[in-house]
Amino acid sequence: MTTHGDAVGPSALSAAPAATREPETVSQDDSAGKKEQVSSTTAEAADPTERTEAAVPRQPHPEPEPAESAPDKRPADLGEADARTTTPSTALELAKPTSGVDRLAEALGQLRVAIGETAYPLVMPSAEEAQRIGAALVTQLDDYLVPRLTRLDAPLLVVVGGSTGAGKSTLVNSLVRAPVSTAGVLRPTTRSPVLVSNPADLPWFQQGQLLPGLVRTREPSNEATALQIVSAPALGAGLAFLDAPDIDSVVDRNRKLAAQLLAAADLWLFVTTAARYADAVPWELLTTARLRGTVIALVLDRVPAEAAAEVATHLQDMLNVRDLGGAPLFVLPETRLDGQGLISEEVIGPLHDWFGRLAADSNARSAVVRQTLDGAITSLGPAVAGLADAADEQARAAKALGDRVTAAYRNGRQTMAEGLRDGRLLRGEVLARWQEFVGTGEFLKTLESKVGQMRDRFISALTGRPLPGRNLQVALESQLVTLLRGIAADAAEQAYAAWQAHPAGAALLEPELQRPAADLPERADRLVRDWQQWVLGLVRAEGAEKRVVARGAAYAVNGAGLAVMIAVFTSTAFIPTGLELAAGAGSAVAAQKVLEAIFGDQAIRTLATQAREDLLLRTGKLFDEEAARFTDRLAAVGLDEEPGARLRQAAAAVETARTELALTGSTT
Repeated sequence: MTTHGDAVGPSALSAAPAATREPETVSQDDSAGKKEQVSSTTAEAADPTERTEAAVPRQPHPEPEPAESAPDKRPADLGEADARTTTPSTALELAKPTSGVDRLAEALGQLRVAIGETAYPLVMPSAEEAQRIGAALVTQLDDYLVPRLTRLDAPLLVVVGGSTGAGKSTLVNSLVRAPVSTAGVLRPTTRSPVLVSNPADLPWFQQGQLLPGLVRTREPSNEATALQIVSAPALGAGLAFLDAPDIDSVVDRNRKLAAQLLAAADLWLFVTTAARYADAVPWELLTTARLRGTVIALVLDRVPAEAAAEVATHLQDMLNVRDLGGAPLFVLPETRLDGQGLISEEVIGPLHDWFGRLAADSNARSAVVRQTLDGAITSLGPAVAGLADAADEQARAAKALGDRVTAAYRNGRQTMAEGLRDGRLLRGEVLARWQEFVGTGEFLKTLESKVGQMRDRFISALTGRPLPGRNLQVALESQLVTLLRGIAADAAEQAYAAWQAHPAGAALLEPELQRPAADLPERADRLVRDWQQWVLGLVRAEGAEKRVVARGAAYAVNGAGLAVMIAVFTSTAFIPTGLELAAGAGSAVAAQKVLEAIFGDQAIRTLATQAREDLLLRTGKLFDEEAARFTDRLAAVGLDEEPGARLRQAAAAVETARTELALTGSTT
């Protein structure tokens, strides 16, 4: 067995001696911060010191004093009750959370809620990735971080992962010296993952705090949510193996489950072969594990004797390039399996011994757990920052879409206001009906000199007609409805085009949004009729004490009301502009003169202003209803105004609590 390189993991792991008697360590930076590394072992049939000098340069580090009860060699029977195993009373004492643990657990819980309640419903470049990462973080918090934090003394979980056909199940079986995990004959295997532990540790894994989403079973299963629990007396207490599905499986659920299990590992034992070690997928996961701070060990399996040196060197170079050069590397040669399908003890012995000593050393196990846990919690910060950025992008997109709708219908309101000022409504049918109603011959000729006479003729004409101004009223209504419908159609088209040009908006659109609502004509008709009735009521209230209006009763009110409506369609109280003159301003002036004679100069100005403002208020509400067809879709996605702020605050609280707790003894 030859030793070279340095292991990725806490320095305490070196207390579980590697194959060499004098292991060395080197410090290495990773994404979680600088963490002290531990010794690396390559299991080869060679002199223990043969390749030490060929390793990556290392700083001398004295071997820590081994635990008082730690053995110098593998016990004859690792299945016997280990006197070093933590007693129940000690376990309870160790498991009792400190105030620092409580604060960190609470902060993690709040972060979990914040992540779970943050949605990315709008189609944006970052949305899909944020959804995936958010779901993975919630799963990791539920599966591993929170339950592990509350039970730091629980057995160490080694997740065995690797590529299809790498021999993971055979390796697990060989380490526990029993066929506990069925090796797949046909690839990919679809069975449930298998967790193997010492009988004394079964209660922890059976109660379901760790990986709570998986249903415990004692029998093999093809169910995606099943976790088979197997007892193995030959496995030392304090350590368990979990045989995970293939990380490169063609079955999607297998790949997802493998990633989920690896995120719940205290230590990841990555298994590959001489033929598959350079595949892309395993390296992606190895990099992810490194970024999370997970302690990693590797097994290079089924290596031909003649290629062992070359393959091992190349793999070590690849590890060094990816900042994984300190991970323990075990090289297993091609070999025949025994009658139970197990690797011989002679071949598997170095790896078996390494795990045996780790299981026997509670300090080393605790160091592994704490480093992986601390690294995983540290890695939450950058991940949550990415989620916060994506959430803010969602909020910005929602605001941009809302602003585009607001702009479209604001333009509609401006067009409506301009339509009431520029005299366009006094053309055509309205003008003809107004002239017919008031009269243009003798009426206009005598208007300037005989205002009083015109007033009498006006009232007389009104009182002599059963339905005064009906044609004018209909013309006004039709002209207003036509204007409203045209403005609403333009605004809908403008808002639709604006959303269609935005990736998030295009996904929210439906064809009917390109046009006004189907019931808009009916609502516009009702709006104009209601407004006309409101104007008549206004005139009636204003002229209640005017003798001439009272004498004319409903006819006088109706005629005066129509004159007020005409006044609304010109600018600033009958001051004619060039456009209004072209549209028949003389008729508007006639209306003004008649109304001034009845109500007084200031009163008519007030009536016209009130009528115009009320009409604009009513049409504004109509446009708001039309805009709501867009904005309601936006509101339905349920975005907060500042979703990223909550995530950042929760992540900051976690980091503060993590630093205060100092799981690895360092505050960095």
